[in-house]
Amino acid sequence: MFERFTKDARAVVLGAVGHAERLDAETVEEQHLLLALLDREASRASFALTSLGLGGRRESVQRALAEARRRGGLSRADTDALSGLGIDVSAIVSRVEEAHGEGALEGSHGNAKGAGNDSGRGGKGWWAGFVGQRRPFARGAKDVLTESLRMALAQQDRHIGDEHLLLALAARPGVPSEVLADHGVTYVSLRRVLYGGGEAKAS
Repeated sequence: MFERFTKDARAVVLGAVGHAERLDAETVEEQHLLLALLDREASRASFALTSLGLGGRRESVQRALAEARRRGGLSRADTDALSGLGIDVSAIVSRVEEAHGEGALEGSHGNAKGAGNDSGRGGKGWWAGFVGQRRPFARGAKDVLTESLRMALAQQDRHIGDEHLLLALAARPGVPSEVLADHGVTYVSLRRVLYGGGEAKAS
């Protein structure tokens, strides 16, 4: 399927691997795809993000993602649900960091979310055509790539662009969509900017 990705979409996937390496992450996660999308210029996704006011707020997004990594990759929705069960995630993070140092939980969420091999195939899938075995893709990141195909097909687009990756991230529950929404970027607003609805649309 990777042959259907545009140059911009391929750059996002490769950029996500680069972000995973710079952050010393064991796997490529959804957050790395979001960071790579923020790197893009003169693409449909960058147009949409700029139109929705996210263009100059990269540092704010990075801080929000870093805070989620400190919580072991839990979204606010996750921490709120745990709080409802009487579990104070902030207190747990504080205790763990007192004992093991700041950021001790940052690397713990990759394997917990299905970063391992796919059905005994040694972790190889269509995404291996992008990056070989430099970093395996976590389950959530794989799901975003697959969902981007569905987004493209729903619009009858022949290729998968970086805008489809962005839509897939915004549509899936989790930290990236939460961070995007906190910055005024939702699946609905992205669709409006990308595909019309009374406003200028990306071309």
